[in-house]
Amino acid sequence: MANKARNQPGAERVTKIQEADPLESLQAFYEKNKKVISTSGTIIVSVVVLFFVYTKLYKAPNEEKAATALSYPQLFFAADSLNMALNGDGKNAGFTKIAKKYGGTAAGNLANYYEGVCFLKLGDFKSAIKSFKEFDGKGTMVGNMAAGLLGEAYMENGETANAIESFKKATANKEDNLITPMYLYQLGLAYEAANNTNEAKAAFKRIRDEYPKSMQARNNDMDKELARLGDVN
Repeated sequence: MANKARNQPGAERVTKIQEADPLESLQAFYEKNKKVISTSGTIIVSVVVLFFVYTKLYKAPNEEKAATALSYPQLFFAADSLNMALNGDGKNAGFTKIAKKYGGTAAGNLANYYEGVCFLKLGDFKSAIKSFKEFDGKGTMVGNMAAGLLGEAYMENGETANAIESFKKATANKEDNLITPMYLYQLGLAYEAANNTNEAKAAFKRIRDEYPKSMQARNNDMDKELARLGDVN
């Protein structure tokens, strides 16, 4: 059986390849392609070194500086001194400057959120929209809240369709018994303003049926809201 195989065309060549030393084959491949391999290796090493330098020597200290800077306007924000929270006190930067200066940091990102809240409270809805849109809420504790506040800013600015989309994002977490019913109610009102009665009723029913212990269910009788929209069931 083995002799028959050796007598077949190409069998001798296959046998030689199988019997070749793997290290010799690897060496031959390297010699043939060493320019490409060396260049690729240099690029990989350079990327690793640059990433290490960026992470350890730039990003980490920058994150610390940003977090320290953010602590000052947070104090003004807590005291409801919104203009100082936004613009600083002459010595320490406010949210607006921190958001620009430390845009690539977690604290700089959070400054966008605070900035949006300040503008919303001050009635500058266009600026609030801009700030909330620049805030990346993914992976943060205030992501859904930011989407809801953006919806409020859109409503105040007369952008009902955009408000509805933002409220829908704010109510995506069914397990959140605080924010979800809060913005389900706002979603219902936004749908009502858009003359979409069926969707408005659906939002109010969700509050009644899924979040009966929520503040919205206690403070606003959902059955009355539904009856006002013509649903008496």
